[in-house]
Amino acid sequence: MQRPGGRRGLRTADVMTAVRARVASRALGPGDRLPSIRGLARTMGVSPSTVVEAYDRLVAEGLIRARPGSGFYVSAAALPPLALAQDRPQQDRAVDPFWVSRQSLDADPAAAKPGCGWLPPDWMPAGALRRALRAAARAGDEVLCDYGAARGSLALRRILIGRFAAEGIGMSADRLLLTASGTQAIDLVCRFLLRPGDAVVVDDPCYFNFRALLRAHQVKVVGVPYTPCGPDVGAFEAVLAAERPRLYVTNSALHNPTGATLSAQTAHRLLNLAAAHGLTVVEDDIFADFEPEPSVRMAALDGLDRVIRIGSFSKTLSASVRCGYIAARADWIADLVDLQVATSFGGPSPVATGLIAGILAGGGYRKHMEELRRRLSRARRATAEALQRIGVEPWLMPRGGFYLWCRLPDGRDSAEVARAALAENVVLAPGNVFSASQSAAAFMRFNVAQCGDPRVMPALQRAMAR
Repeated sequence: MQRPGGRRGLRTADVMTAVRARVASRALGPGDRLPSIRGLARTMGVSPSTVVEAYDRLVAEGLIRARPGSGFYVSAAALPPLALAQDRPQQDRAVDPFWVSRQSLDADPAAAKPGCGWLPPDWMPAGALRRALRAAARAGDEVLCDYGAARGSLALRRILIGRFAAEGIGMSADRLLLTASGTQAIDLVCRFLLRPGDAVVVDDPCYFNFRALLRAHQVKVVGVPYTPCGPDVGAFEAVLAAERPRLYVTNSALHNPTGATLSAQTAHRLLNLAAAHGLTVVEDDIFADFEPEPSVRMAALDGLDRVIRIGSFSKTLSASVRCGYIAARADWIADLVDLQVATSFGGPSPVATGLIAGILAGGGYRKHMEELRRRLSRARRATAEALQRIGVEPWLMPRGGFYLWCRLPDGRDSAEVARAALAENVVLAPGNVFSASQSAAAFMRFNVAQCGDPRVMPALQRAMAR
């Protein structure tokens, strides 16, 4: 027989579990007011006295505190620090975006890094950077010592406005904000537009740090299958109807990791759906200069109304000289400026923006990119041929850029292959790192500029044979 009070005891425990879950997921944060006793009783289908007992027990635990006449509030010490590397259940760290980032960033300088997301130093314009550094050393003391302006360097913004104009995007200085990096640009947009629990659409697969950053913002990430001409529009529409997401975050030019190019037809259909469902699009344009000819951009089609463009120069100039940008509606930029001041106290370093502006303003940048495109074209062909010889097949051959998205032979698990290769000091990027649905275990992304190391293909072949 059930002992007296047993059913009520279970109901009290259910209420306590529900409150703990909302606090643990950060749907309720320190200082937030809990639902009223009668309100929570109605929501959970229990009596008010059951909620009173649950709240009293949670007060005794220290999770919440009572304010007479006001209600119950989450205690300031209720939450441990946010551990971004933890999922529930715990993910295999070999397919965790943080694992790949850490291995790439902290690798032994002698390691081979075909899984990393940047070009080797000897592919970058080191001579131009040194000349720009010497010019910066001769600049006024304010360049070397002061904070950056709230919107960032006007000289660099003018250069970017000219580049946008060449695409047919009418721009003005009040629609552009420079940031400390492309990643910070996305972070600011997320801080501005998202709240914990909101839904965000990403491509599946997508750039793995989109997944990592969105995890930090405690939002629900929903993937849409990516095709050679963009996201699957039917699946995209179904997700919009079911999840009511706030944002869609994507690459338009030379999609990361697949290397695919968004088609004009798909772009128009996506923008129509975004308008119908109140969706904001964040278009990461970081790979634009690697295209042999420009492809369609949603920012250009939309006129930066519902689309926010972000970008940076870490892939084309230097990952050490960080600077990004956000192009958007003027009223949003005004709020984003305040947010950047609150979180970073000013725009990016005047030294960094001065270096970048100096290089972009000269003819050397155009020649540098022309040479990079030629060199990458040769590397893509050579890498694809070397991979095919050991049974690894590219999903498609991109028009440009430095990524190949490839299927491993015979159903090999790319996470296991990455673990085995790491033992030989070779850092790979397994497919599920990029996949919100964890459906890319048979895939792997290769950086063709990093695959010329003679250790890469033998180590990959041995790793696949284990």
